[in-house]
Amino acid sequence: MTQTLLSLGHGYSARALTRRLLPQGWEVIGTTRDPAKLESLRATGITPILWDKDAIEDALPRATHVLISASPDDDGDPALRLARDAIATRAPHLDWAGYLSTTGVYGDADGAWIDETAPLAPSGARGAARVDAEAAWADIPGLPLHIFRLAGIYGPGRGPFAKVRAGRAQRIVKPGQVFSRIHVEDIARALHASIESPDPGAVYNLCDDEPAPPQDVIAHAAELLGLPVPPEVPFDEAEMSDMARSFYADNKRVSNAKIKADLGLTLAYPSYREGLAALLEDGA
Repeated sequence: MTQTLLSLGHGYSARALTRRLLPQGWEVIGTTRDPAKLESLRATGITPILWDKDAIEDALPRATHVLISASPDDDGDPALRLARDAIATRAPHLDWAGYLSTTGVYGDADGAWIDETAPLAPSGARGAARVDAEAAWADIPGLPLHIFRLAGIYGPGRGPFAKVRAGRAQRIVKPGQVFSRIHVEDIARALHASIESPDPGAVYNLCDDEPAPPQDVIAHAAELLGLPVPPEVPFDEAEMSDMARSFYADNKRVSNAKIKADLGLTLAYPSYREGLAALLEDGA
C-alpha cells in the first residue's frame, strides 16, 4: 500500500516535509483555499485538493498519515470544524497524525530553560487557542497523535537578509530577552523521524540548541552580508506591529533534548549561525 500523507493546511513546514517524502514514493495530498493555486501545487508533485469538507472526506480513506498545520482562527481550529467527525472515523486506521503547535503554549518563563513537561500557561489569545486545539485533537479516540511545538521558524524565503539589505532591520533590545528558533529543514527532519518511529501521545519541542537575543541574529546577518550592523533600538522605542510586540511578552529558553534522545535527531542547523550561513550560500 502506498504511504499517503494528507496535509491539512499545506504551508511552509508541510512543503518542506513533502520534499523529503516524495522521493521515497509517498503520495502527498495537500489542501489549499485558493482554486487558482491547484495547478501550481500539482507542479510540485503533490495531489492538491480544495479546503472543502467533501474533498477532505473523500481523501481521508486513502490517507495513512495526517499532518495538521492550519492555525486556529477566531472560531478555533479550522480543521476540526471542517473534518473532525471524518477524521475520528478514520483515526483507528491511521499510522500517524501530527499537529503543528507552538512553544507559545508555555507562556513566559522569565528566561529560564523549559522542556515538554513545563505547564501550559500561554500569555495571549493565540497561545490559548493552540492549547485548546492540542487538547481537542488529543481528545479524538484512537488518533495516533504527535504534537510538535515549534519555535520561531526561518528558512528559504524567511530570514533577516532582505530587511538588512534594504536597511529596514531593527536591532530591538529588551534586556534579557531571548527567543528559540528552528530552521524549516530541521522541522521536516524531525517530522520524518517521528513518522518512521511513531509514538502516539508524544509531545516534542522543535527548536535549535541556542536561544538567542534577536539583536544578535540581525547583527550576524549584517556581518555575513558585509553591511553595517544596524544600531540598537530600545524595545520601548521600536516601531513594531502589535502582534510583533506581543512576542516579546514571552521570554524562555526551550530545550530540544527530547527530539535528540527519542528521535535520534542531529540538527543540521544547531544555531542561527549555521542556518543563516546556509541561506546565504543558497542565495537567500
